Amino acid sequence: MTFTLTSADFQDGDVLPDAQVYAKGNIAPQLSWAGAPEGTKSFAITCYDPDAPTGSGFWHWTVANIPAEVTELAAGAALPPGAVEGRTDFGAPGFGGAAPPPGHGPHRYIFTVFAVDTDRLDVTPDNSGAVFGFNLHFHTLAKASITATYENTGG
Repeated sequence: MTFTLTSADFQDGDVLPDAQVYAKGNIAPQLSWAGAPEGTKSFAITCYDPDAPTGSGFWHWTVANIPAEVTELAAGAALPPGAVEGRTDFGAPGFGGAAPPPGHGPHRYIFTVFAVDTDRLDVTPDNSGAVFGFNLHFHTLAKASITATYENTGG
């Protein structure tokens, strides 16, 4: 079975709904995943904007240590016990919605779920997306992504 990620809030390639835009709703989307490989002991989620004018993209969400029996998060839902949200590039843990600079063109928001080979990654709420990514590099069994776009036209 293929590892897949879906959302009830948007389809792969859609424009992000206002609920997932920082200035309009700032709510983490509903996400569901299926087909995790054998040996999966936990999950992690990231949301990353590679188009941010930073030279290194922008981390909008990092979550690790989601128990293996969890295969869905409702929109804006509290995370399951034991899960850890990392510090986004907004400067604090938690979901930060789309917020590209006005007139910068469309940005991609890549939501990825990772099947992880350990119950717990050694990450904290103060860790950056880079630290989450470093830990995931060594413990990912599989990953699945969906991408949405958003453009701030200044209007």
